[in-house]
Amino acid sequence: MNITPQSYGEMSRQASPRSNVKADTAMAFVTGGAICAFGQLIYAFLTAALVPDSDAKTWTSIILVILSAVATGFGWYQKLARHAGAGTLVPITGFSNAVSSSAIEAKSEGFILGVGAKIFTIAGPVILYGCAASAVYGLLLWIGSNV
Repeated sequence: MNITPQSYGEMSRQASPRSNVKADTAMAFVTGGAICAFGQLIYAFLTAALVPDSDAKTWTSIILVILSAVATGFGWYQKLARHAGAGTLVPITGFSNAVSSSAIEAKSEGFILGVGAKIFTIAGPVILYGCAASAVYGLLLWIGSNV
């Protein structure tokens, strides 16, 4: 059987599940907003407990990352992501989920060659290209401000 790129693309479109873009977008928006609102509640609680503002911001991020890692370990984050889509990817919790899930998958291969080597397989490119992009943007901003 000779499959051309066009015929493969058509077979792929037929086999792929249809998605309701409007409903998926709304669900992602609501879920991402709910995660961020939960983070705001944590921040409000910490500031009400008289934690200094800069420390409260730091602790809010730490708590969200830890809760996301725990939810990933119990399989709750994947269940949420199945329904919420991209709404779970954008906040810091999505990054925590990516790192945690890579570590969990590699656990059977040992701590050094499994977890240690593969923990950043998903998050590594994000870190790399995020740092590279920030360096390029910073350089462009510096050049633009000195011209």
